[in-house]
Amino acid sequence: MNISQEFDTIAAISTPLGTGGVGVVRISGDKSFEIAQKISKKENLPAGKICHGWIYNGNKKLDEVIILPFKAPHSYSGEDVIEIQCHGGIHVIQNILDTVLQNGVRMAERGEFTKRAFLNKRMDLSQAEAVDDLIHSKTSDFAIYSAKNLSGTLAKTIKELREEIFTVASRIVAGIDFPEDVAEPEYTYLIENFEKEISQIDKILIGAKSSDILRQGIKVAIVGRPNVGKSSLFNALLNINRAIVTDIAGTTRDVIKENIDMGIPVTLIDTAGIRKDESVDKVEEIGIEYSKQSAQEADLILFMYAANEGFTKEDKEIYEIIKDKKHIILANKIDLGGNKYTPQTIEISTVSNKGLEELKSEIKSTVLDMSSEDIEFVTNKRQQTCLIRCRESLDRALKAAQVNELQDMIYIDLKSALLALDEITGEVITDDILNNIFDHFCIGK
Repeated sequence: MNISQEFDTIAAISTPLGTGGVGVVRISGDKSFEIAQKISKKENLPAGKICHGWIYNGNKKLDEVIILPFKAPHSYSGEDVIEIQCHGGIHVIQNILDTVLQNGVRMAERGEFTKRAFLNKRMDLSQAEAVDDLIHSKTSDFAIYSAKNLSGTLAKTIKELREEIFTVASRIVAGIDFPEDVAEPEYTYLIENFEKEISQIDKILIGAKSSDILRQGIKVAIVGRPNVGKSSLFNALLNINRAIVTDIAGTTRDVIKENIDMGIPVTLIDTAGIRKDESVDKVEEIGIEYSKQSAQEADLILFMYAANEGFTKEDKEIYEIIKDKKHIILANKIDLGGNKYTPQTIEISTVSNKGLEELKSEIKSTVLDMSSEDIEFVTNKRQQTCLIRCRESLDRALKAAQVNELQDMIYIDLKSALLALDEITGEVITDDILNNIFDHFCIGK
């Protein structure tokens, strides 16, 4: 691994800026204790013991704080670390950070604390990526999966797989290098192991779709003609008055989006009513085009019509646009009378809230069906790409073993498989890939 980095002392605010009970300034590096002692006017900061005192800028008191000292390697970054817990006012915490920076410390880059933790072998790369996933998780379920990866569940699985491949590769090398003392492994042994390892990778990759949905979520668009109750349903599902509701056709002229946690992050989209009418002005026309685009991009469509008016010609024209997409048909205003379009149509009333719980259950069921694979942990695109490359190498090795290819040629594919796995954990990594990963982190983590 060719990583060149000067481990100077860094600092950053590690809590969100804003008004709160507590704010944290983190310092990491060789000068951490020296600087903390200077700005707190304490002669000694025993590692592992909580210290109470004040932070000073010269003789000026900035805030009463708690100081947490950590000695390397027993810290988050693996270096000497000082965490200053102060009151959570924006100016209070900024004053403390400015004072720290004035004493020979530089501002930390994005994700630099976690990057140093990785470089100091406090965690592997899959665990470092789990930190970012945990911070940015959009649902409680994804946070739990991310915590499992942080605890090393994915790393342990990759390590076990790597050990199996490495054992086979070692036997091949021993047979090639010491033919008089060690026999080359039987091809049946190679085939059995390669098939087993490919099956293990397939088991991990089968959850790739679920991982992507858990991380990114899905888009659910409410589509229909004007005045069927789309915005009323949007507000009802969010349980807030987010969209303007009137009895005037064309009230919604733009796409409105909000997020809901349904075990999977759902982006709920309220669209402008789709219609062809001489009264449609330029602004509404643009909104209608946005509605059609949202319908095409959505993972699930809630197609709504007014039950009391029946399934009109205009409804049918709109339905033709979305019928090939995954959708749920809703008959709204059922309190005013009307019939279902199909037996599967859900009858609702956004006035009386009739049918809304059934609709929520159906949405959640449909959403969960999109990620129905039973997964042990989540993977990201980078990790999935590495696993696919590993599988391709093993597949080539399997085909070679099935035709009794020379084992030194098989070893080349096994070496490629091992390198792909090492990229997941960061045993083999380039500066560019490493920087790309941590550039997605926030400053202070």
